[in-house]
Amino acid sequence: MVGKLKGQYGSGIREANTYLGQNYMIVEPSIISELLQILRDGEQFDYCVDITAVHYPEREKQFDVIWILYSFARNERIRVKIMIADGESVPSAVPVWATANWLEREVFDMFGIRFDGHPDLKRILLPDGWKGHPLRKDYGIIQQDQEWVQANLGIESGQ
Repeated sequence: MVGKLKGQYGSGIREANTYLGQNYMIVEPSIISELLQILRDGEQFDYCVDITAVHYPEREKQFDVIWILYSFARNERIRVKIMIADGESVPSAVPVWATANWLEREVFDMFGIRFDGHPDLKRILLPDGWKGHPLRKDYGIIQQDQEWVQANLGIESGQ
């Protein structure tokens, strides 16, 4: 499968390997939409298990965005990763897997990563008035929690 995809996308697939029994690909952001569609339609990865991100504030491209996919027919998982800079957006995978809706909202809520074409990109876990994105490594959670609890609940935070 990876050989066929590398033949099609060339250097767009930067790395493909296995780590601890899990297959993964690191790809260029420019091919992610098309690649996800091909993985679903051509390679039978019919279930989007999760979409998540990791923040590396010291890097130029600070974020890894990762799709974890599963194929029932093949009984196989694959992780697909792209690297983006702060402020860059990612194409939505909602047209490929409807469940990406809630997963992308969580990534937006926790990391601030925007998904172009998402039908309703808004916070899913935190209140609408929450400032910032708590899973960024440079986020001051204690201060934000104390401010929000005081402003919205009128009490001192237990933090």
